[in-house]
Amino acid sequence: MAKRKKQRRPREKASIVSYSDPDGNVLSLRESLSRGTIAKLGEGPATAATSADDAWRRREEALFERLTVSWEIAGLPLTDQKMLLGRYRMADPETQRWVRRTIDGHLQRYMPELAG
Repeated sequence: MAKRKKQRRPREKASIVSYSDPDGNVLSLRESLSRGTIAKLGEGPATAATSADDAWRRREEALFERLTVSWEIAGLPLTDQKMLLGRYRMADPETQRWVRRTIDGHLQRYMPELAG
């Protein structure tokens, strides 16, 4: 007997909001996330041995990874998730601060349950 494939509802594409930095680079973020993703991001550190700094960095990277659709830097658009995360990790401290401030403002406006 053949197994039936579970039919999935087609996913709605989330709206995208774009933000520009003073140099003209554009960071595009999803306007919403699934309930499961929001729940996952709301979880605390995996182990008691995780330092506060490590937990904070992991959450910031997870937010960046889940929210970012593309990041255009010096006219070069990045859309691959691994490339985006790598570029964020390699960014200078001022660029990382701009990204964090942008994501924080975005969360306050569109997903206040994750802001903070």
